[in-house]
Amino acid sequence: MFLKKLSLVNYKNLDSKDFEFDTKINCLVGNNGVGKTNVLDAIYHLCFGKSYFNPISTQNIRHEEDFFVIEGIFEKNEKEEKIVCSLKKGMKKVIKRNGKVYERLSDHIGLLPLVMISPADRDLIIEGSDTRRKFMDGVISQSDKEYLQALINYNKVLMQRNSLLKYFAANHTFDQATLDVYNSQLHTYGSQIYEKRKVFIAAFLPVFEEQYRAISGRRERISLGYESQLHEGDLKSLLENCLEKDRALQYTSTGIHKDDLKFEISGHPIKKFGSQGQQKSFLIALKFAQFHLLQRQSQTTPILLLDDVFDKLDEQRVAHIISLVDDKNFGQLFLSDTHQERTETIVKNVHQTYKIFNL
Repeated sequence: MFLKKLSLVNYKNLDSKDFEFDTKINCLVGNNGVGKTNVLDAIYHLCFGKSYFNPISTQNIRHEEDFFVIEGIFEKNEKEEKIVCSLKKGMKKVIKRNGKVYERLSDHIGLLPLVMISPADRDLIIEGSDTRRKFMDGVISQSDKEYLQALINYNKVLMQRNSLLKYFAANHTFDQATLDVYNSQLHTYGSQIYEKRKVFIAAFLPVFEEQYRAISGRRERISLGYESQLHEGDLKSLLENCLEKDRALQYTSTGIHKDDLKFEISGHPIKKFGSQGQQKSFLIALKFAQFHLLQRQSQTTPILLLDDVFDKLDEQRVAHIISLVDDKNFGQLFLSDTHQERTETIVKNVHQTYKIFNL
């Protein structure tokens, strides 16, 4: 699978741009602030229906304009896929596949597998559990429609249960029967999600460990653990046991929406005890493991976006990225860099065709 053409109108700081890409390597070079990252984000937007960096869609519209349009022509399984994503202020975002509007955005997820590696990924280590859950959900959802639907349903019921708890508190009332309905639904969807997350971690961990060893060239012990309250019992029982606490807090304090991934090095949290180099290796290994697992599960080679990584990495890590790119099973790569000479030197070491775009 690869992206042949991209057209942008009023996306972030770009007024109007058209690109025809190489099937292998595409380099976006130029000074900071010219829009290199925004081009990569537009490609991500076409594949996921949202920005990698800013989930508030209206903030992706160029200043003093009232709409944006992104159009891409992909080739997958020797067939063209034309994807158009557009948004006008005050209206709902529209995503079309080959001229037909999606009824549900979730139907689009997984059609065009993609992995983004960016300096912003450091949030996976330094931010809260929500960021790590989103990473896990994003990887699983690209190849498992049932998981994505269960997640959507769970979050919808969770909002309804939280609203009910607030209603109870505001009106000094309580209705066990209505609460039981929500508890039962959360248990059903939550149990599905929990089981699939366990299966995912079991498949992901060995791939991740292999990637870390290759990138770091070191022998330190790293681990990626799955933390969940459901390890202690089924969700229905947990919800019942936390009823008084939830009524006091006015929100649901237990469930798979509290799950987390535990990142450790030599038995200690990498956030506190990992060096900058170890953290970088850890993050790149996470993304490469995502790439390989997606490739295996979707039977399609994902597009790989590298945002400004050569400016942030040492030669050893760059060399590993290049070795991945040089593999015959590799697909299409997009990278951004501020130094054209450095970029050309890197891509000339790869036995693949390439194009350089000066922005």
